[in-house]
Amino acid sequence: MTHTDAPTEDTHPICHRVEAGSTCLGFIAIDSTIEGRARGGLRLVADLSDDEMRDAARTMTLKYGLLGLPQGGAKGGLFGDPDAPVEERHARLEAFAEGAAALLRARRYVPDADLGTNAADIRWMMQRIGTPVRPRDWRASRSGDHTARSCLAAADVLVDDLGLAWPDCRVTIEGFGKVGALAARYVRARGGRVIAISTSHGAIHDADGLDIDALIAKAMARGSRFVLDEPRPLPREQLFEIPTDVLLPCARRHSLHAGNVDRLIVRAISVGANNPIAPDAEAALEQRGVRTVPDFVSNCGGVLGGTLEFAGVSADRIGPIIDAPVRRWVTRFLAEARRQETSIRAVAEREALARHARVRHAAARPGLVQRVTGLGLEAYRREWIPERLMGTVAPWLLTRGWK
Repeated sequence: MTHTDAPTEDTHPICHRVEAGSTCLGFIAIDSTIEGRARGGLRLVADLSDDEMRDAARTMTLKYGLLGLPQGGAKGGLFGDPDAPVEERHARLEAFAEGAAALLRARRYVPDADLGTNAADIRWMMQRIGTPVRPRDWRASRSGDHTARSCLAAADVLVDDLGLAWPDCRVTIEGFGKVGALAARYVRARGGRVIAISTSHGAIHDADGLDIDALIAKAMARGSRFVLDEPRPLPREQLFEIPTDVLLPCARRHSLHAGNVDRLIVRAISVGANNPIAPDAEAALEQRGVRTVPDFVSNCGGVLGGTLEFAGVSADRIGPIIDAPVRRWVTRFLAEARRQETSIRAVAEREALARHARVRHAAARPGLVQRVTGLGLEAYRREWIPERLMGTVAPWLLTRGWK
């Protein structure tokens, strides 16, 4: 069963508490809806809060708005061990789905893979509660790679704006999972030097640069505990005390906060995770002149790339479609923020929310293109339209409203 802290569906944001009897299984936060529906990842983690879900749902609204996608923003989370055997994780997912069945069956909340879950988990969960699942729904996605790619595309602009070149840059990465490890590879491909990384179990540092391929192999074999096998592991909190040029936060919410931001020595931040910088810390960084790209811009590649993958766009075409707009947006937001003497976030949020409002208005009064697109999308989900055909037209449909 679900309980909500808001009296009506039209009051946003709202947060539903998902329960089994008197036990809280997790939360579903809905920040905005389009045609009564909202979408966002469903994470399975050991600790979470309703505030965390609300913040993440807001970020999804901003991402969908920036990309011009007709989706409301939401986020779900349930308590559990992401490293548990699949049977245990599925038992928790099934209990959560039964508690949130009204939202899930009506598609008022459409979940996607997130921390601790994958597309197969979501597909299995939805089928367990009898929700119709089309053949092309919830297929495997390279979302971590797409997110890392947009994070580095945003960082490209910051590095250039600082008058640096990647071979001159020291890079620190918080979180060495689905996004952080791939971000490290993109840094290396640019000639940058990753000097420090962290996981939930600790951090490691080498001023001469870390061996990224070796660390990825260890992470695949040992999980996040691999840092404990290194010669001189550090407490993860010390990661932010290591001087660096570029920081890529790819871990959890509010890891940068008022209590540690003053110890951070960095010139630019491109965010790979959702909400890793608390508002007070972000304000402090802004006052210090640290260039910071907000999450919904720098990590929008996960949503964008996943959408293109779903539509059958080939991997070699997805990369440039992610890179070009992210670099263009960050360049423009940075220039506009300077002109207005405000933050990059303020400029980007204003544009994302305005675009989301336009998309929402268009969805309520669909024209011929919107109607044909909707019918085509449903036919594609049922495999009535060839993937090659959809992959040809999808980039144009997706990007036609971008500036």
